[in-house]
Amino acid sequence: MYITPIDTSKLGTEIGSTTGTTAKNSMDPKASQDRFLKLLVAQLNNQDPLNPMDNAQMTTQMAQINTVSGIQELNATLNNMAAQFSSQTALQGTSLIGREALLPGDKLTFKDGQAKAAFSLDTKATDVKVDILGTNGEVIKTVEMGALGSGLHRFNWDAEGVDPSKVKGFKVRAVDGSEPVDTVSLQRMTVDSVSFSGGSIYMLLQDGSTRAYNDVLAFM
Repeated sequence: MYITPIDTSKLGTEIGSTTGTTAKNSMDPKASQDRFLKLLVAQLNNQDPLNPMDNAQMTTQMAQINTVSGIQELNATLNNMAAQFSSQTALQGTSLIGREALLPGDKLTFKDGQAKAAFSLDTKATDVKVDILGTNGEVIKTVEMGALGSGLHRFNWDAEGVDPSKVKGFKVRAVDGSEPVDTVSLQRMTVDSVSFSGGSIYMLLQDGSTRAYNDVLAFM
């Protein structure tokens, strides 16, 4: 009796079904190799003595099973990496709750009679002032910040009795001696909760808006 060469492309499907293994075992690299070796031994024992399998044919089949096993092992590794990444993303997201997110913008965030925001200085400054602007652009209050180093800075303004709808935003004026210092105005909002979609983190901020993690410039 002559046995045809083994079709290694079906080791994970048809061979698994004929041996009664589960779908999980049929995708296991070690199980596939064991099935291949059993079939190879059966093929050698039952091959046509007048037309035996040559060395090149056997080598080709061994290479094929190694390729199948390698692909299965790679898939298993990628699945494990994806699971670990999802866990790390969830852990990172929950750690953001309660922290303050800094986003581009010159709007103040109001809560319980207090207003807050932040800014960044390109270099150190000998004098920094923050002007609170009304709806028509007029200065309704100036917060004196004094001398500050370069980098991120946050400030609070006592806005007790002030209608937030009457406040347009703020503007930072900074100088180093007589030279102006470049500034970037930043909104400052607390992260109330987080959610996950498509592998990305989304944050519900204290003003009720939802922003993606990548929208945030920094956390404080």
